[in-house]
Amino acid sequence: MSRTRTRLTCCAALLAALAFPSAARPLVEVSIVDREDGRLLPQYRHAGDRWVAGTPGHRYAVRLANTTDRRVLVVLSIDGVNAVTGEDADPSQAGYVLEPWQSAQVGGWRKSLDQVAGFHFTALPDSYAARTGRPGNVGVIGIAVFGERRAPRAWAPPRPHPSPYPADAQAQAGAREASGDERSAVAAEATAEVAPPTADASRQQVGTGHGAREWEPVSRTGFVRASGPPAQVTELRYDSPRRLVALGIAPRPDRYWPIARQAPRAFPGRFVPDPR
Repeated sequence: MSRTRTRLTCCAALLAALAFPSAARPLVEVSIVDREDGRLLPQYRHAGDRWVAGTPGHRYAVRLANTTDRRVLVVLSIDGVNAVTGEDADPSQAGYVLEPWQSAQVGGWRKSLDQVAGFHFTALPDSYAARTGRPGNVGVIGIAVFGERRAPRAWAPPRPHPSPYPADAQAQAGAREASGDERSAVAAEATAEVAPPTADASRQQVGTGHGAREWEPVSRTGFVRASGPPAQVTELRYDSPRRLVALGIAPRPDRYWPIARQAPRAFPGRFVPDPR
């Protein structure tokens, strides 16, 4: 976790009329850190999804990086479960607030303001979601991101000034501007709609377990969402390295290639060793 302490919001969803402006890059970049060696897990694109290979038994953390100059709220879902509240995940729920440009690592299921139960890759039946009767969405890590509503600026009446256009031309221009603003708002809301889940977990091998308690303090903070629907929804699927290799998603590591067996020799040039 970064030096700036991550802040946790438990406020209810507050709707506003303005939608968060869209951006060419994601508001929050998400990646997975293998805590056994500290490396970022490679992400593989396949059939429209992004995948990472999670080695069973390895602890991991979700790294969140705010790429904007504004605070954002990130609702984190692990296997379809809210990582803060333990509920079936929904974008309207509680999440983590990141300061402008802040990066933070979430290392487990939130147990209190001070502790988490560590994330680790484990067999599907041992995953937290399966052990709480919710195995249907095991194998996906997701975030729903919201911008913060800004305080309205103080209004000042415009200064009158002469216009070179006739009154009817001004009215037509104003109508065109209003229609353009309306189209922009509709487009922004349309891009923020959440697509229904389509992940098929029937052959899933690996899920996220509920590990040992760890010290990971956060604090509460207020946050007013700039929009009803999230401005960004990102999903990152995962499974065991062997399954991703078998499906052609991840490249085959060297250790999975069969080791070439040397031809036997009648005189290998050794003394008689002791039996094992």
